Amino acid sequence: MALASLLILLTAAGYALLCAMRPFAPCRKCSGIGVRTRRRTVTLCRRCHGTRARLRIGRRLLNNSRTIHAHGTRPQTTDRKAAPWQ
Repeated sequence: MALASLLILLTAAGYALLCAMRPFAPCRKCSGIGVRTRRRTVTLCRRCHGTRARLRIGRRLLNNSRTIHAHGTRPQTTDRKAAPWQ
């Protein structure tokens, strides 16, 4: 049981490291080419819009959690001249 928990924890840590180092992955719809060929017509991929990359799910979750945290906390004051009691 402990070994399985350790493997799951290591896998999650590895995926978090991968999302931090390489946040973009090749598009799954166009295989990272950026265009789709259908019936002798070449069009831009609708999923990646021709950028050939997509944001990983883990990175998207991290970005959303950062946004939620930033909206839920007070803004930091950068004015050091003001006294804390004013």
